[in-house]
Amino acid sequence: MKTLLVLTGPTAVGKTDLALSLAKAINSPIINADSRQIFREIPIGTAAPTPEQLQLVKHYFVATKSITENYNAGQYENDCLLLLQQLFQTHNTLLLTGGAMMYIHALCHGLDYMPQTNTQLRTQLNNLNITQLQQKLLQLDPTYYQQVDLQNTQRLIHALEVSITAGVPYSTLRTNQPKQRDFKIIQIVLNRPRTILYQRINNRVEQMFTDGLEQEAHNLYHLRSLNPLNTVGYKELFCYFDGQINKQEAINLIKQNTRHYAKRQLTWFRNHSNQQPTYWLNAEQTTTQDILNLLQ
Repeated sequence: MKTLLVLTGPTAVGKTDLALSLAKAINSPIINADSRQIFREIPIGTAAPTPEQLQLVKHYFVATKSITENYNAGQYENDCLLLLQQLFQTHNTLLLTGGAMMYIHALCHGLDYMPQTNTQLRTQLNNLNITQLQQKLLQLDPTYYQQVDLQNTQRLIHALEVSITAGVPYSTLRTNQPKQRDFKIIQIVLNRPRTILYQRINNRVEQMFTDGLEQEAHNLYHLRSLNPLNTVGYKELFCYFDGQINKQEAINLIKQNTRHYAKRQLTWFRNHSNQQPTYWLNAEQTTTQDILNLLQ
């Protein structure tokens, strides 16, 4: 049976370097599962692979969409399954890496059918603050309100989009029944001791500013209502540009919110790791050969 190796873990844990080494070892391209690296205009803030890294190994779903295009986990599921069907004709094992929980879940287990939403509705919802989104969700879907991470703006907006478009609560359309895949899935979750992971996150944010994150965000300020820019790193800088906070406060908030995101990722991986063979590995000690041994 063909095998999909999923290399995941929290942001800044060290997936990229290990993925490059592993891809070369198993002669596989890298299939990206980062929901923001797909967009070409935001490479610095998403820590996208560098041009040099992209030359080392063939990558898919990196810088293939514009932030002006709508793209979601359901579309990714369809696009990625088509790609896997093609690539498995010449590969026995393929490598997918990234930390977007819903994208990984969509590919490995499938998503329930959801109605197609429209750009105008999304723009209207993006203009609401998080408290307004929470109140609206409580009104339209109290069941999902009790289940969702109420601090995750993207989840709130998605649930509201579906509820409003379908005319029924989002929760009534979620069956959570996994779809069968015709390939084997092995998942590797990388982790590090919390203090080390958080220091890596802080260092990455500092490096992003050195690389030009502030200018990247400034160039996109006029598009701030677009969903891909409702992302850690950009929304804090937009507040800085608006004069609500100073630059150092924006940097500190980006570090803090990235640490919170990493914590949510780890919680999600723990709660869903029983859905396929999953190995938790300490990135401080894991080598390419260790992972190759798991494929035997």
